[in-house]
Amino acid sequence: MKQKLDKLFKPQSLAIIGDFIDVENPGYRLVHNLAQAGFKGPIYTVAPSGLAVGGPASFKTIAELPTKVDLALITTTPNQWGELLNECGKAGVGSIALVDSDQLYPAETLQQYRQQAQQICRRYHMRLLGPNSMGFIAPHQRLNASFSSKMPLPGNLALISQSGALLSSILDWSTEQRVGFSYVVGPGQMSDIGFADLIDYFGSDSQTSCILIYMESLQNARRFMSAARAFARHKPIIVLKAGRSEEGVKAAFSHTATLTGNDAAFDAAFRRAGVIRVTTIAQLFNLAQALAMQPRPRGNNLAIVSNGGGPSVLATDHLIHNRGQLATLSDRSIQALTGILPSTQEICNPVDLPSQPDPEQYALAVQTCLRDEGVHGVLAIFSPNNEAQALAMAEALVKASRNSNKPLLSAWMGEGEVRAARKILEAGRIPNYRFPESAVDAFLRIHRYMRDLELLYETPSAIPKDFEPDTTKARAIIQNVRQQKRTVLLDHEAKALLATYQIPVNRSLFCQSIEEAAEAGEQLGYPVALKLVSSEIGHKTEVGGVHLHLQDENALRLAYRNTLHNLEQSKPGTKAEGVMVEKMVYRPFEIIMGAKKDPVFGPVIVFGRGGIAVEVFKDTQMGLPPLNMALAQRLIEGTRMYPLLKGYRGQPGSNLAELNFLLCKFAYLVMDFPELKEIEMNPLLADTKGGIVVDATVVLEESSPEVVGPEYRHLVISPYPGKKYSKTVSLKTGEVVTLRPIRPEDEPAMARMLQGVSNDSLYMRFFGYVPKINHAWMIRFTHIDYDREMAIVAEISRGAGRELLGSVRIIEDAWRETAEYSILIADHFQGRGLGNIMTDYILDIARDRKIEKIVASVLSQNKSMIRLFEKRGFAFDKSDMEVYEVELEL
Repeated sequence: MKQKLDKLFKPQSLAIIGDFIDVENPGYRLVHNLAQAGFKGPIYTVAPSGLAVGGPASFKTIAELPTKVDLALITTTPNQWGELLNECGKAGVGSIALVDSDQLYPAETLQQYRQQAQQICRRYHMRLLGPNSMGFIAPHQRLNASFSSKMPLPGNLALISQSGALLSSILDWSTEQRVGFSYVVGPGQMSDIGFADLIDYFGSDSQTSCILIYMESLQNARRFMSAARAFARHKPIIVLKAGRSEEGVKAAFSHTATLTGNDAAFDAAFRRAGVIRVTTIAQLFNLAQALAMQPRPRGNNLAIVSNGGGPSVLATDHLIHNRGQLATLSDRSIQALTGILPSTQEICNPVDLPSQPDPEQYALAVQTCLRDEGVHGVLAIFSPNNEAQALAMAEALVKASRNSNKPLLSAWMGEGEVRAARKILEAGRIPNYRFPESAVDAFLRIHRYMRDLELLYETPSAIPKDFEPDTTKARAIIQNVRQQKRTVLLDHEAKALLATYQIPVNRSLFCQSIEEAAEAGEQLGYPVALKLVSSEIGHKTEVGGVHLHLQDENALRLAYRNTLHNLEQSKPGTKAEGVMVEKMVYRPFEIIMGAKKDPVFGPVIVFGRGGIAVEVFKDTQMGLPPLNMALAQRLIEGTRMYPLLKGYRGQPGSNLAELNFLLCKFAYLVMDFPELKEIEMNPLLADTKGGIVVDATVVLEESSPEVVGPEYRHLVISPYPGKKYSKTVSLKTGEVVTLRPIRPEDEPAMARMLQGVSNDSLYMRFFGYVPKINHAWMIRFTHIDYDREMAIVAEISRGAGRELLGSVRIIEDAWRETAEYSILIADHFQGRGLGNIMTDYILDIARDRKIEKIVASVLSQNKSMIRLFEKRGFAFDKSDMEVYEVELEL
């Protein structure tokens, strides 16, 4: 499939199919733009009408072309697509772009034409860009296959925009600002090639260092998340997402559903994928410029050097307001600056220079800050008096930036007088911003991106104790509700469901009469609470259905009568199934923990400050399942109540490890049951002992989801596939070994195994000597996307612990056509047949995942691996005497 995208974005030849009668015709504009850009390959025009004016020689059908073409650009009306696409398929065309507007047709008719186009392209294995695509531009190939007459400069930014109008404006702007691109794509309706395909392609492209996306909608969220997670660590992905809507809020039965609007789900998804989200076009390019030109900051301590007090104060205000830090300069830096600045001036950060500083003085001040160990980045601000001064200072700043490994941003303030200076700065790879606040914003967003990646790939601790939910009992509870034709679980059913996943729930009894309630109060012991149970009421407090701190039977009986009276007064005719009588629980922290099914991303988990005023406080964080202990901790840390939960000013906090574990267990519940539409624990009361649920709401989907397709298909991140790909095997020696997928928690054990492996074994595996084994190096082996990669470890019991003995993995390409195989067995377990067992197992997994071909590289002196490959029928390419390439068709 990558080869098919090469035929789209790097065609050797192409054809334009349409009409070419006058200059306003789309086909004519494409021919003109291709010619102006200087595309070197053959360009053929195909006019079904037989009419064409000017340009290359015209053909009536694509079958008449003298050779096959890699790309066909179709500009005709949708009613002609079917016939033309069939002709292209028969003529061996590699890829298609439908690059004309199709908006004049009725929606139903358009949908039929689009589906037909998709089906034909699939039949002939042609990749399809569009329909309704603006086309694309590949500046490095001098290829402008778009309706835009603006040909941008070659560069390292890939731009994908769902808005053609916005794309045209950005291209116009980029020409003026001299911003270069590797690719510019207007994907249109994305009936075939979507965001995931484009991220995979540009992420693998050596000429692309950063991917910019303007997004209006997202169709295949799981593929998008997988592609983004694969490349975000190495190539920043910046998304400007339009449409900050609150989908589904009107139908919300619980607080959770109100809190998880569609835009909030996008925020949570982007954070989990390591994607940078911006809210303006200016931010999109401010960040792209800084990322393309400068190193990443290792912290958020910024030094500011300026020849004007006002701009530096504004920059400082913006920095502090957005949780940045002014760097504290070291004594050594202050001493150096004392020799640069006037003797009467107090030296501190921001560093205030004279209004007309000497260029050398300015450069030395910036260099001093860049060399300070406590400084993570420098913002250089300059307000010139004339153009010559602006130029001199820009040249001095470029010299000062050389050999620095810290980000340096600039704000040359003004317009006409600094225009030439800005070009010098950009040529020197120093990003320049018109306003200091824009530079500060870019610095902080990049720091947050680096910090988010660090936290995403933090090694999680193991769960505190074994966890095995009773999924059979949980399924029975849900099926019983279904049989009663209900979608809302009653209070005692909701708590019973939570208890099957070992989530602590408060002691309570379901009662359907006043006498049963009195008996329950006696049994539980006073004080108690009484709560209405009705499948028609989501928020019981709104109908007077909650009574707390009931001290005796008389108070309980009165509360029972008042509850039914209040319900009849506020919601006449509403059915009450009964009441819950619960033991009163007193713990200092009220928490909400819940989940809501988002239409794009599936289950979204909510954690934060709970209670009846949860929408007022709005102190919640959202995340996507699956969770581990580290990801759960990140959710909790993101709330404003976190300092209280960890203990504040001598006051005890909550048991954070237990809260993390609760979140993990809850995530398994929403993962295992896709029929859960809304689920909420509010309040969940917490203290140093942990948390306990005192109120719960569970709402099911109207109909049960079909049991087809892959497991966990309702999630956008593939969870740990331990149940599916785990088994025990016996070695030649009789030792029993467990084979299972690797997980992030295995990092310490994997590091211990690698440290015990000989240099020769490591050389055979990595084709070179391994650098220092640290977290940054290890995450690529233990933090994997199970949608794209599978790594199986072998472990054996050693007393109370377990030891890793080896690892085998396959890394798939984005389209699952091939997967690269590798294996490493600990030295003291080599020769026992473990390598053969693990290889056969990973090949079986590859077949289960529908991978077509396994490829690998092996050193010619690695005789044992060569025998392993020969035994399984791998084909060898020995053209390289030192490294053999092998492959196996599955």
